[in-house]
Amino acid sequence: MTEKKSPMVTVDAVIERDGKILLIKRKNEPFKGDFALPGGFVEYNESAEDAIKREAEEETGLDITIKALLGVYSKPGRDPRGHVVSICYVATAIGEERGGSDAADAAFFTLVEIKKLKLAFDHRDIINEFAVL
Repeated sequence: MTEKKSPMVTVDAVIERDGKILLIKRKNEPFKGDFALPGGFVEYNESAEDAIKREAEEETGLDITIKALLGVYSKPGRDPRGHVVSICYVATAIGEERGGSDAADAAFFTLVEIKKLKLAFDHRDIINEFAVL
């Protein structure tokens, strides 16, 4: 009998403030040292909305308010750890950003600045999709 495999579920957030987007610098592999949107894995018995609020607070110290669903990103191979489906939200935040848990640092960047950064996963595609809204 073949074992049935299922994708893992993550959440990400495009957090806006003053025309800039918050990125974290990854502390761990995969993509250690690269920039990424804040996010992480949804835990068992946790909603996606609660997961992104938890992950944002753990990684950046910010309290976020979800404004919209940006999209669902499910292309196999988007994450080297396996088949990962990400639910991505647009959010705003209050508080002072700082790196925490899986993030070595957290800072807001303009779209022009982001174009010069090395981004993890498919986060450049996600940001580009957000930018045309």
